[in-house]
Amino acid sequence: MDQIFVTLKHWLVGLAPGQCQPVLSALLSAASLILGFATLSALTTLLERKGLGRMQNRYGPNRVGPCGLLQPIADGLKALTKEDVVPQSADKVVHFLAPIVLVVPVLLALAVVPMGRNMTALDADAGVLFFFAVGAATELSVFMAGWSSRNKYSLLGAMRAIAQMISYEVPLILSAVTVIMAAGSLSTVGIVEAQAGYWGLLPRWYLLTPWGFAGFVLFMIAATAESNRSPFDLPEGESELVAGYYTEYSGFKFALFFLGEYLGLFAVSGLGITLFLGGWQAPLPGLDCVPSWVWFFAKLLGLIAGFIWVRGTLPRLRMDQLMGLAWKFMLPMAMANILIAGLWRFMSTGVTRWSVCALLVCVACLLLGGAMVERKQLAKRTYRYAE
Repeated sequence: MDQIFVTLKHWLVGLAPGQCQPVLSALLSAASLILGFATLSALTTLLERKGLGRMQNRYGPNRVGPCGLLQPIADGLKALTKEDVVPQSADKVVHFLAPIVLVVPVLLALAVVPMGRNMTALDADAGVLFFFAVGAATELSVFMAGWSSRNKYSLLGAMRAIAQMISYEVPLILSAVTVIMAAGSLSTVGIVEAQAGYWGLLPRWYLLTPWGFAGFVLFMIAATAESNRSPFDLPEGESELVAGYYTEYSGFKFALFFLGEYLGLFAVSGLGITLFLGGWQAPLPGLDCVPSWVWFFAKLLGLIAGFIWVRGTLPRLRMDQLMGLAWKFMLPMAMANILIAGLWRFMSTGVTRWSVCALLVCVACLLLGGAMVERKQLAKRTYRYAE
């Protein structure tokens, strides 16, 4: 069961002539990524609407199918049949290409994420570098969508989104540097293999180290902002910018933007699992009999549930709070975490190493957080009304 998908792919590729096998192998990997994660995004939309409904004391989707289970299919059919409206003054070519430019790089990023043992579509030696390189193209698609629409709301939303994505991409990458230092590899498969084994009953995941825990928290906060998820969804502020950079999109183009955001969420969550949560590794020694891909997708659904929980819990930040958090707290904290990870590497194994590094992480967090509170970067806003 662990290698059932790998065996099936090898069998199908073996049926083709020798010169066609590399092309067929690439096509099968691409089709599996598209169909698998497109289906998962449809299920996630249903789980998110149901989960938010439960948090807000309402039903959520409950009309289409039993308990609303067919709602994703209804939403997909609605997106396919709606009219594609393009503003008369829009740059029609760029307007058309923007959602495609968003979806394609995200699928390329998913190709280097190991979803199980021997289940990596593109096992590159510099997989982490490839992930961040192709992921940067999403910022281009956001600018294309906002500028080509010839709409001030769309352009302002695009500018907000680009500023936010660039700001949080820096701590996102720096938080991954600590794992690259510890594993000594840029390969996503090599990083997962470096976390194999157990400390007694505890897995050797980087999450269970002081610098790994701090890096994971920084990584997930930056991933939330990169995905434009609440409480960092300022580019789509309904009260200010209507729908942000895709205000002028409808029909299937809007569905592509919606799909691209969820695929981006899956990709960055998959990278977080690879870097900090042991990838496909089991959490306990006796559970290695469970297929590796089951563990990967169980961890992925756990992170998605966390994103839904945060969305239903935290209010939206102000723009100054968002940028201040990135540049005045997360960036210096990520750089301090790199130094702590280096200290961890050169200290001898034992309780002293763990205690010293944990103390340094706490001190850095308290100093940076206290400085922000003193500058009132995170304080409550005082509203003044005209007398």
